[in-house]
Amino acid sequence: MIQDILPKRLNNVFDPAREAGEDDFVVCVLGQELMLKGEEWHAEFPRRKEFSGNLNLLYLFSVEENAYYLALEEGLPEEAAGGTYRTLRDMRYRLKGPRDTMYAAYTAWHLALWYRDNRYCGRCGHSTRPHERERALVCPSCGHVIYPRLIPAVIVGVIHGDEILMTKYANRPMSFYALVAGFTEIGETLEECVAREVMEEAGLRVKNLRYYKSQPWGSVQDLLMGFFCDVDGDATIHMDPDELKEARWVHRKDILGQTDDWSLTHEMMMAFREGRYPEK
Repeated sequence: MIQDILPKRLNNVFDPAREAGEDDFVVCVLGQELMLKGEEWHAEFPRRKEFSGNLNLLYLFSVEENAYYLALEEGLPEEAAGGTYRTLRDMRYRLKGPRDTMYAAYTAWHLALWYRDNRYCGRCGHSTRPHERERALVCPSCGHVIYPRLIPAVIVGVIHGDEILMTKYANRPMSFYALVAGFTEIGETLEECVAREVMEEAGLRVKNLRYYKSQPWGSVQDLLMGFFCDVDGDATIHMDPDELKEARWVHRKDILGQTDDWSLTHEMMMAFREGRYPEK
């Protein structure tokens, strides 16, 4: 998956006193795009030395010796040597790597949106500022503290014998198959979310839920949690056309997977195909 970057590691410990060096990476966010440079499989963020003038930078995290800083919107640079603004989707399917850079891009995007969306206090409307001791924003007027947002969501591998339920989302430009997925609602357990999403999207009851693995997925600020489960009773699919444009049972030998191995969805499909999933 995208976070599998060993022997490199992401260090996301908050360090407000850290100052950017000339070779450190700068994350610039403009609208729905991030600035990257380089070529396919060899993309990277621009470095501090490639920008002229002063930048308002905030330390995000590091990957091994490489530190990443967010360029705050005041005085945001429009370009750097060889850098262009790209969506995460464009990064994934055109630049493609290296994996640690792509993981950094998704994680930086997650944090950048949180900083951008919380510039003002939701209680009193006053401008917020970074907390001095932890990863948080604080309102100097009313004292309200805002922590980074994590949205829990589930990915579900629904199994019927040697087949797994595979779907395609409605109204999304994706040609490959996925699994049932959805966000956890307030007051709902993960297990209840699994059962609800499968019923809503495919009209199936499930049983024998077993946890598989989790994945941070910064493009939508969520933490994905993967589950396998079995059909309980009738295996006839009743698809919700508002959610899906296709839903069908696929035999394990016919699973092709997605175009890369970044997602938890892809790994779960491959785990089922190869018999590497928890059966009970």
